[in-house]
Amino acid sequence: MISKETAEHYNWGANCDGWHLVKQPGVSVIHERMPPGTSETRHYHQTAWQFFFALSGTATLEIDGQRETLHALEGVEVQPGVAHQMFNLSDEPIEFLVISMPPSHGDRVQAEGSNPASAPQDGPARRE
Repeated sequence: MISKETAEHYNWGANCDGWHLVKQPGVSVIHERMPPGTSETRHYHQTAWQFFFALSGTATLEIDGQRETLHALEGVEVQPGVAHQMFNLSDEPIEFLVISMPPSHGDRVQAEGSNPASAPQDGPARRE
């Protein structure tokens, strides 16, 4: 059994948190938390399919230039090759799950229109 309290934890970006709930060769399940006013860099994955599922708060996910608002217990898929970026535009922290098949680590490509100087970097301190 695994829980947020026992999962491998990491920090990324501006005080954002991640917990690896499932870390297998074919699938990754990560629980993430983003404080108000934070965002990740715009990017896409060459092979990873992803599903984002809001647990609490109101998340904004831009997918291929279209913004989707995710409320608690709502989710959306992102296909490989499609640029996306998560934002917390609310005044409250957001928590959500990111399911990736296969795991997205090492599969991340910076997308046009992103600002890599101010965005979290790929690597161990990042979900991807």
